[in-house]
Amino acid sequence: MSSRTQREPVAFGIRIVLYIVYTVPLVWIVLTSLKSQGEVLSSQASLFFIPTLDSYRDALADPALGASLSQSIIISIGTSVLCLAVATPAAYALARSRSHVIVIALAALVLLQMIPQTATLIPLFWLLAGWGLLDSNVGLILADAVLLLPWAILLLRPFFSSIPPSIDEAARIDGARTLRSFFSIALPLARNGILTVTAIVFLVTWGEFLYGITFMVSPDKYPMSALIAVQAGAYGVDWPSMMAFAVVSAVPVFIVYIASFRLLRTGLTMGAVK
Repeated sequence: MSSRTQREPVAFGIRIVLYIVYTVPLVWIVLTSLKSQGEVLSSQASLFFIPTLDSYRDALADPALGASLSQSIIISIGTSVLCLAVATPAAYALARSRSHVIVIALAALVLLQMIPQTATLIPLFWLLAGWGLLDSNVGLILADAVLLLPWAILLLRPFFSSIPPSIDEAARIDGARTLRSFFSIALPLARNGILTVTAIVFLVTWGEFLYGITFMVSPDKYPMSALIAVQAGAYGVDWPSMMAFAVVSAVPVFIVYIASFRLLRTGLTMGAVK
C-alpha cells in the first residue's frame, strides 16, 4: 500500500472534522433565528421546536438593516477597488524587479501583516479625525484598504511571477513600454489572480468589525458587522433577532462566495505554489 493511499483516510477524516467544526455554528445560528426568545432561553431548548419567522419580519422591518446593508456594500466595493488599484501594480513591480531591495520590501510587507489591528486604532483615529474623514465611508475605506494592502500584494505577486518574462521581452522588442506591457499583457494573463484577490478582499471587508465600529461614530452609518454587535442592548440580548440579522448579512457573502468559488479554489492553489 502506497503512502498516498494510507494518507487518504486521514485526509478524509480531517475534512469531515473541519466540515463539522465550521458547519455546526452556522446551523445553530439559523436554528436560533427561527426560535422565539423564550425557546432560546428555556432550559428545555433543543433541536425540536416550532419554527417562526417573527425575528426575520422584525429584522426586515427595521430601517437600520437596509441602511447598514448599503453601507457594507459601498465600503466593501470601495475597499476592493482601492486595494486592488494599488496592490496590482505593486505586485507586478515586485514580480518583475531583480533588485536586492525586493527582499527588504517583501520582508516589510510580512512585518506589516504581523502588526495587530488594535495597535493601529488610535493612530488611525487621530489621522482620520485630522483629515476630516472620521465617520465617513471614505475614511473607513482608506483604513480597510491599508489594512489589507500588504496581504493583497503578497498574494498577487505569485500570479505575475508565473508569467514568463520572455513575454515582456517580446513586447519590448515590438515597441511596447512597461505600462503598455502591464495593461495589455500582464493584467489579462493574471486576471484569475486579480479576481481571486478581489473576491477575498470583498469578503474580508464585509466581515470587518473593529474599524467599522470605531471609525463610524454615528450608529446610522454602521456596516452590518457593527449593527449586529449593537443588537446586544443594556437590557439583554434578543438572540433570535441578532441571529436573523446575521443570516441576512451572510446572504450577500454567500452569493459572492458561490459566484467566485471556482476562482477561489484554483486561484489560491496557483498562488500558493508558484
